[in-house]
Amino acid sequence: MPKVRVSAFMVSADGFGAGPDQSLDNPLGVGGNGLGQWFYPTRVFQKMVGKDDGETGIDNDFAEKSMAGMGAWIMGRNMFTPARGPWDFEWKGWWGPNPPYHVPVFVLTHHAREPLEMEGDNIFHFVTGGIEEALSRAKAAAGDKDVRIGGGAATARQYLSAALIDEMHIAMSPVLLGRGEPLFAGLDLKALGYECAEYVPTAKAAHFLIKRAV
Repeated sequence: MPKVRVSAFMVSADGFGAGPDQSLDNPLGVGGNGLGQWFYPTRVFQKMVGKDDGETGIDNDFAEKSMAGMGAWIMGRNMFTPARGPWDFEWKGWWGPNPPYHVPVFVLTHHAREPLEMEGDNIFHFVTGGIEEALSRAKAAAGDKDVRIGGGAATARQYLSAALIDEMHIAMSPVLLGRGEPLFAGLDLKALGYECAEYVPTAKAAHFLIKRAV
């Protein structure tokens, strides 16, 4: 059965999904690159940047699972662009002409924009009707595959608050950011029906699988 899931979501040991002062030069905020210390060396990521090597093992296994079985993505505008307000139509994302998604992507925004088609079967739809409209459209596009909720933290938090996520893989890195975008602020996951189903530590991260209890 298709799922709505969060996968390979990177957080700091103090619970932040990005550091403070996100910008074009610091898309994950100040110090935020440390969140990906488990992910960047993996074979999965190295292939994304055009290289043939990379580490295998548990971290790479989780990275592979995060990309498997996806039929659509949902992300917040902050994951697509550092800009605010009306669109700069010259901006087409952080990823170059062939983004790593290869499925329809639904971007939450308050500012309408026509769909953006890019190489590699990437098409970005800009949704102004909120999280439930985005999810309905993503499910229709995904068919019998999963919908993956991407970043940022505020987007994941909205879907968690509405108990619309079936399972969530959190990769907690051993860094402290102090400030930034908190993932679980204001949420009572137990009251929302979630439980920790799996915990796997590695040298560079602690992987948690959180599921909604049936």
